[in-house]
Amino acid sequence: MANVETSLKETMASIEGSVGAALVDYTSGMALGTIGGGKGLDLAVAAAGNTDVIRAKTRTIEHLNLKDEIEDVLITLGKQYHLLRLLKGRGGNGLFLYLVLDKANANLAMARHQLKRIEAELEL
Repeated sequence: MANVETSLKETMASIEGSVGAALVDYTSGMALGTIGGGKGLDLAVAAAGNTDVIRAKTRTIEHLNLKDEIEDVLITLGKQYHLLRLLKGRGGNGLFLYLVLDKANANLAMARHQLKRIEAELEL
């Protein structure tokens, strides 16, 4: 089992094209841990903004009375992928992993696979 810091470091190291990553509490919008980013990517601001995305999609699923859960949300920009993976089990309720990928260097399918593996090893 890995803690938050170790999991975020592994995310950056093992997922090709990673630009930044965060563990986010979508009940508060706060990033519980971040790595990467830079002057063009403020992960704290992005975490708060993506909290609204998760909340809106969760409400929509409830209003549609779907008996299902969000696995992940993909936002495709011109040069980046933004991947939001909701955590399940072991205290993960209300949390998501947020990963920003450089579109030119990333393999989206592999990134999703690796993020799922990292989620499984994360100890909260």
